[in-house]
Amino acid sequence: MKKILFLMLTLVGAAFAADAETAKIALNTADGASVAGFALIAAGVGLGLAALGGAIGMGHTAAATIAGTARNPGLGGKLMTTMFIALAMIEAQVIYTLVIALIALYANPFIG
Repeated sequence: MKKILFLMLTLVGAAFAADAETAKIALNTADGASVAGFALIAAGVGLGLAALGGAIGMGHTAAATIAGTARNPGLGGKLMTTMFIALAMIEAQVIYTLVIALIALYANPFIG
């Protein structure tokens, strides 16, 4: 838990660290926080949660396939094929999140 808290604080410091170049492109709000900093935090947290959910889903899929093959070894090939299709669908969701995070970081419409 301490490592996660330390990592979060480190990322917040990196997100709000502004040099001359990022200060030019960041849209400052009334309290001085920048949209670019919030986009960096949102991209990191969103991608982390998507990867966590994908990993949990892949683990459950693999466990169910192994259990099904152990119960009926004759269906192992069909179960394996279905598992690979399911894993591709799960991984696609994480890739979609990566694309949205990259859009938020590099083509953010709120940064003028």
